[in-house]
Amino acid sequence: MAEMDTSSGGGHKKGPGVKKGKKLSTRVDLTPMVDLGFLLITFFIFTTTMSQPTALKLMLPKDADKPEEQNKAKESGVITLLLGKDNTVFYYEGQLDNTASNFKSSNFSGIREVLLDKKRRTPEKDLVVVLKASSESTYKNVVDILDEMSINVLKRYALVDISKQEEELVKISVANAAPAN
Repeated sequence: MAEMDTSSGGGHKKGPGVKKGKKLSTRVDLTPMVDLGFLLITFFIFTTTMSQPTALKLMLPKDADKPEEQNKAKESGVITLLLGKDNTVFYYEGQLDNTASNFKSSNFSGIREVLLDKKRRTPEKDLVVVLKASSESTYKNVVDILDEMSINVLKRYALVDISKQEEELVKISVANAAPAN
């Protein structure tokens, strides 16, 4: 509660023949003002839009009932990226042959050049990047490779399950690349 003090008689004469002025008490009740403040705060909290979460937009094709109706890609335009552990990326162009002679490795800093080289050599309508995450790769690796697709403006890519043969090849390659103690 707020009160104003009006008791000072500044400038009035004192003495026996002077009539005293009536003292009026001026009192301002601020309780409704506090209520109004809380109402305004509540109003602005409820009407403010909260920050929207940022998410990566993926345009996914419809699933085909029959395997022969699935999208086909030219073998010469396909590059497959296999995500391994410790930020290692393995890749091959076309189909993986039995000798794995076309199976190569890189890291995330070097994969951009591989993708740009493939993009330069392949017509845009034929270029497809197949992304496969091994059981040892992390969620961060998948997000990083999706970011690379966005950075390099690669519009046609697919996130596919890794086959057992590829998984074994990744494990063998990681084991061979590990330094001996």
